[in-house]
Amino acid sequence: MSRKGFHWNEELTVGLINKCLFPAAGYGTRFLPATKAMPKEMLPLVTKPLIQYGVEEALAAGITGMAIVTGRGKRAIEDHFDISADLEAILEQRGDIEHLRAVRAVADMVHLVTIRQKEQLGLGHAVLMAQDAVGHEPFAVMLPDDLIFGTTPALAELMGAYVATQASVVGVMRVAPTETHRYGIVDPDTTLPTSDEGRTIPLRGVVEKPDAAHAPSDLAVVGRYILGPKIFERLEQTPHGLNGEIQLTDAIHTLAQEQPVVARHFSGTRYDVGSPEGWLRANLHVALDHLPVFC
Repeated sequence: MSRKGFHWNEELTVGLINKCLFPAAGYGTRFLPATKAMPKEMLPLVTKPLIQYGVEEALAAGITGMAIVTGRGKRAIEDHFDISADLEAILEQRGDIEHLRAVRAVADMVHLVTIRQKEQLGLGHAVLMAQDAVGHEPFAVMLPDDLIFGTTPALAELMGAYVATQASVVGVMRVAPTETHRYGIVDPDTTLPTSDEGRTIPLRGVVEKPDAAHAPSDLAVVGRYILGPKIFERLEQTPHGLNGEIQLTDAIHTLAQEQPVVARHFSGTRYDVGSPEGWLRANLHVALDHLPVFC
């Protein structure tokens, strides 16, 4: 796949992290009734579904092994990355070579492993379901709800931090004090030095959704992780919290008590496309970025 448009350092990434996990089993209730019969991850961002942007980011970071944790009603995600012989035949008969190439490119893009999450027990549980697919090696986790646009793929920035520190990495961005209650907020270890102009930050832990008065920083965890296989042990030992869910944030906090964990303040612009407002803003971003194509 072409990496045009990305500042991508192959020497720092390829072969280090070989697998990326996409948790995609949620119901997408914020988009009802649109998501009653269509997976939220298949909502279009101009001409491509949300999940494809995540897959392309992982490919641009040098990752080729990908697994999606799905639930009931998510078959359209698998179909999107599969061959569509009937559609290709129709496009070929019409001489629509441009769209034919686009459809074939998606089918050739990646081979996906799918894992069924039978119960909605939180992000931590979704990651735990992928233990057999991941094996005993570090792996990436990318939330399709979080799209990050920038010169360098955000996941590649995290991989660079992993190379430099050999520690699990969480992607972070700055948020206003009034927003800390919506995110996991990292607790920087101020006794240790930062690196890469302060963008890679050693952590003491992560606090799940604190109010402003109790937030240890203004750096929120956002949809990109590189985790060592030890995280599975921590997830197995993490108690079920609110709504019976297992929080990935809690497991990462416990992991940080045993081995190094760092935050990477990525350089791109993030959109929460899990909300209608964020999805609309991201559509405008992509449309304006491709304005000559649409005019």
